[in-house]
Amino acid sequence: MADPNATRSLTADLPRLLLLGLAAFIALAPYLWMISVSMKPQSEVFAASLDLIPNELALIENYGKVLERVPVGTYNLNGLIVCFGILVFQILFAVPAAYALAKLNFPGRDIVFGFVMLGLLVPYQTTALPLYIGFATTGLLDTYTALIAPFVCSVFAIFLFRQFFRALPDDLINAARIDGMGEFSIVWRVILPNAWPAATAFAIFSVVAHWNDLFWPLVVVQKGDLYTPAMGILAFRSVEAGEDYGALMAAALLVTAPLVIAFLFAQRRFIEGITMTGLKG
Repeated sequence: MADPNATRSLTADLPRLLLLGLAAFIALAPYLWMISVSMKPQSEVFAASLDLIPNELALIENYGKVLERVPVGTYNLNGLIVCFGILVFQILFAVPAAYALAKLNFPGRDIVFGFVMLGLLVPYQTTALPLYIGFATTGLLDTYTALIAPFVCSVFAIFLFRQFFRALPDDLINAARIDGMGEFSIVWRVILPNAWPAATAFAIFSVVAHWNDLFWPLVVVQKGDLYTPAMGILAFRSVEAGEDYGALMAAALLVTAPLVIAFLFAQRRFIEGITMTGLKG
């Protein structure tokens, strides 16, 4: 016999589940359409019907063209190196700064945090010209350094970690101090191990932003062997694919798949990090 309480709970939750399902479908629709187009021949891409399942499968043709003409592995490797390098340095800078703003009392702390908040309002494109001149003067164009260095200090990371650290109990830090640990050791041996949800959440934001970034790589990179995934797709469209949207969607799927897989593995930590950063202002 069905549990009446469970039935009532399901009925009460049904509108919310339907709304969440609709929102999920809207969010996933572009990606599902990209998968569908990547399997279609050119003749079906602009067909009057909007069928997700192609009548004639062109999977081997489209993906074969991409794998033959595009060094997808090189582009993804470049994206991995750049995103990992940026993320490591961002955490190295942001975690101590956020800890100081969250747990240490010093004159002007709130003023410093105010400047951090102001930094969130400044788009990084405004600094592109002086940074380009600096890299050109020092001969660092067309290097991984030029792709990584401008982003090693993230004000968003400082803000996110600061909000998370404020939720950590002060007794944990005081106990570490009683045990004789210095502030540097507390940051890396006590605070950071307890901040993995926030670190995972920020890692998702950082990797997605820089994996998909096209503006800055176009400014500082001309060598094809340093192309990031977004630049690789652009070059493929301009030189090889033209209006072959089936091949273009196949290439786009191959360079976005690592992000999707990474998010699926990290989604639980990501949700925890986003939730916990708002527990304490």
